Order: sequence, then structure tokens, then C-alpha cells
Amino acid sequence: MATAQSSTAHTVRRGVQPLRAGQGTSFIWRKLHSLLGIIPIGAFLLEHLLSNFEALKGPIAYGDQVKFLNSLPLVRVLEWIFIFIPLLYHAGYGVYIWLRGKANVVYYPWAGNWMYVAQRYTGLIAFAYIIQHVLRQRFMGVSLPEHPYAAFAKVQHELANPFMLAVYVIAMIAVCWHFAYGIWLFAAKWGITPGNTARRRFGYVCAALGILLAVMGIASIWAFVGGMYPNVAGM
Repeated sequence: MATAQSSTAHTVRRGVQPLRAGQGTSFIWRKLHSLLGIIPIGAFLLEHLLSNFEALKGPIAYGDQVKFLNSLPLVRVLEWIFIFIPLLYHAGYGVYIWLRGKANVVYYPWAGNWMYVAQRYTGLIAFAYIIQHVLRQRFMGVSLPEHPYAAFAKVQHELANPFMLAVYVIAMIAVCWHFAYGIWLFAAKWGITPGNTARRRFGYVCAALGILLAVMGIASIWAFVGGMYPNVAGM
């Protein structure tokens, strides 16, 4: 007697497919989400890290950098157009993707799943950190746009709290991880690195970049707490 086979076969997939394209308009929104993570958000991250690196040269150099940035034409408009609005969309749509996705790291403990989970959690940490950082540095205490040479002392005072110091270090690592892996995803999704070999090699480049940026960020934090410029008063 012949046995009928089910027309729908159950296929076990190896975890989350990081290069999966969306359907309908979600494809466009995902592309926009990926693009904004590199330009302008990623570009701003690089600028911010380089600006903070000036802290290693001392309070005056750091204040000069803060003064220069705040003296740019239409700086407040530029902030909203190229930083705040793209960041809100990138973070909001990132949470939306997270809520719709399934990592299944317990049942499918492969690298793709763990990278998916790490990318989501580091993004959440980064966004929470950015919110508190903007609130505390821009809208609380001394106004840095009007008093740029008080910037070093303001950050130094905040990092004197061990809890905030830990927050800064953890957030710095999370932000750099999120950006570095985001570059890898961007290159894969946009067809810049076709094939597994190209993606694997580019992965090493992104990992090296992420480590370099994290080292720069932590070195900048050390400039405020390492004792090179103790108890700097606002200028």
C-alpha cells in the first residue's frame, strides 16, 4: 500500500538569516535603517570619538574642540537633520526588527544567532547611553555651547562617580561593537562583499576597526580619570 507524504516538509534552518531581505515596503525601510547606521550616524560616531580624543591633549585642547563644533554654521539645525532624527529612526526601527525577529540561541547556538542577539543588545545599550549622555551633557548643569572650556571639568566630574565610569566604559564597548558589526552587515546587505570568503575577510577588518575605536574611546575616558589633569575647574 502506497503511503502519502505530506506536501509540506519541515525544514530546520540554521538560526537567523542575517542577510534576509524584507518583503514589500519593509525592504526599503530596512535598507534605510542600514544606510543611516553608516551615514550619517556612523560618520558622527567617528567624529565624536576623534573629538573626545582631544582630551588626551588636555582641558584647553578639549575646550577648543568643543568651541569649534559649536561655532559651526547652523549647528543646531545640522544636529537635528544629521544626528537626532536619523538616530531616532535607526533606534526605533531597530527595536521593531528585534521584536519581530527570533534569535533561538538556545535551540540554534550558531554564530549568526549570537551575532544577531549581540547586535540587538548593544544597540539597546548604546541608545540608552546616548539619551542619558545628551541629557546630562547638553541640558543639565553648565551650558557647554556658551561655556565650551568647562567641558573637560563637566565630564571629569561625571566620571568621578564609579558607577558612571562603568557605564561609560560598557557603553563605549557596546557602541563600537554595534558600529563595527553594522558595517559588516551593511557591506553584505548592499552587495559590497559578495560571497562567504569576502565576508569573512571583511569581518576581520571590521573587528580590527571595532577594537581600534574602542581603544580610542577608553583612552579618551582615561584622560579624564587617569590623574593627568586632576580636579580641573571650569574655565
